[in-house]
Amino acid sequence: MGDMKRKIIKALSCMVLPAVISCTSGTRVTVADEKNLQAEPYLSVVWSADKGDGTYMNPILHADYSDPDVIRVGDDYYMTASSFNCVPGLPVLHSKDLVSWELKGYALASLHPEEDFRKPVHGGGVWAPCLRFHDNEYYIYYPDPDRGLFLVKAKDPAGPWSEPLLVRGGKGLIDPSPLWDDDGRAYMVYAFAGSRAGIKSVLVVSTMNADGTIVSDDAVMVFDGHYSHPTVEGPKFYKRNGHYYIFAPAGGVTNGWQIALRAENIYGPYEEKTVLHQGNTDINGPHQGAWVTTRTGENWFIHFQDKDAYGRVVHLQPMKWKDDWPEIGADLDGDGIGEPVGTFRKPDIGEKYPPVTPPESDEFAEPRLGLQWQWHANPSLTWGFADGGLGFYRLNCIPKPENFTNLWDIPNLLLQKFPAEAFTATTAVTFNARYDGEEAGLVVMGTDYQFISLKRVEEKIILRVVRCIEADRGGKEEQLFSAEIQKPGITLRVSVEDGALCSFSYSTDGEEFISAGESFKARPGKWIGAKIGYFALGEGTANDAGGADIDWFRIEKK
Repeated sequence: MGDMKRKIIKALSCMVLPAVISCTSGTRVTVADEKNLQAEPYLSVVWSADKGDGTYMNPILHADYSDPDVIRVGDDYYMTASSFNCVPGLPVLHSKDLVSWELKGYALASLHPEEDFRKPVHGGGVWAPCLRFHDNEYYIYYPDPDRGLFLVKAKDPAGPWSEPLLVRGGKGLIDPSPLWDDDGRAYMVYAFAGSRAGIKSVLVVSTMNADGTIVSDDAVMVFDGHYSHPTVEGPKFYKRNGHYYIFAPAGGVTNGWQIALRAENIYGPYEEKTVLHQGNTDINGPHQGAWVTTRTGENWFIHFQDKDAYGRVVHLQPMKWKDDWPEIGADLDGDGIGEPVGTFRKPDIGEKYPPVTPPESDEFAEPRLGLQWQWHANPSLTWGFADGGLGFYRLNCIPKPENFTNLWDIPNLLLQKFPAEAFTATTAVTFNARYDGEEAGLVVMGTDYQFISLKRVEEKIILRVVRCIEADRGGKEEQLFSAEIQKPGITLRVSVEDGALCSFSYSTDGEEFISAGESFKARPGKWIGAKIGYFALGEGTANDAGGADIDWFRIEKK
């Protein structure tokens, strides 16, 4: 059934009011016209890197696709990125021109071992992955810093992907990248997380079996960055013109730089060169990414920039080779080291393609969640359901744990990434509470968070705005605003300004919005950017818990 038919079904049982439909069942939706219906391919109204004149602007993705890795297969480009504790994990994106990216799916339906990730493991889960195409299969190697190095494979990047295979166990092993050499031998370069392994700032190379499913216990240290490039990590392994190359970031996430290592033997000795740094630009910490070559022979480098609450956003830099060293970006100050560009001509890929972006808005018209949504832990069947007819998503009020302090350790948070520096997120929700203490709302989540919600208190519906500072350290929730609401259907809104300053408001008629509570500056989570989405919680065990029906969620210009 098409989207318009679903909206017609809603309208047939409802009484039309200005801008809204009020149903006798209590369900409340906004009348959808063609411009509000999610089309394929999706194009964001708040951030698109394609400037439409043959040039692009950075970041190409103003969203938290951390530690990106990219490959080309034929005329297609594929990207994956870190996902940490968020589920599903290991996003898979597709592009035809390296500028516009479409989210195609995920390589991990859940985190493994599944029981260990039933609750949020902040800062754990999937760290920096590496994507490769080998022997007509797509390989993603990823580290779990508490368990070791894993592999998933697929014949098609859209899936299905194999179950995770542990190829090298060990606490603190991170950032694997394979290389299949010309003689058929296989190798893996990887690094160490000091928080788990007790050592860091070194890179090692081990041999692998031919199909890359076993990494041997024969690690050789090939680079020690302690003296010139501390916190070297995130290596990517390449071979070009008889030389072995390791591209690696150093100096830390926020203010680091990119180095390249070069050797004639896979075990070294490796020469070193800094090839990209911030220089005089405002793009801090430009590093950790991927070298990719177009079919037309152009070289490009994709990397991230840490933007605090916005997470690690993705940039595209021009690249060329000189004297068998990569030159990335533009050497603006003449120091021999590249600096990131803000705008540049688009890659010459021989054809023109319309711009696309990962999805943001959601009409909940399909019998499944949109790809933009992730849970904070491995989900349970009872957390929520897509509706197969009227087109909404039902979030159930899951009981809070007995020792509840705040939302930090709550797993059933349904969230998506911030999509731009400034935007407005608006959602229509119907609160179907059955017990006092049940609550559902729209939250901006990070180590600090704030939400606007509906809560049943003494059989009344109370709209609340609540803030929590340092949730990761056990901070207490503080109520900033409350008002009694007469109807269960409501429209909630968060407006985000430059600098991640968030303002909350609500409307009982879908037209006039009332500000609620104080503005709030979003903060990132643990290794992830701030996220926006929903929660639904109850108190104590219920025989038939209430919930919230989410009719739509829309990202619009601020």
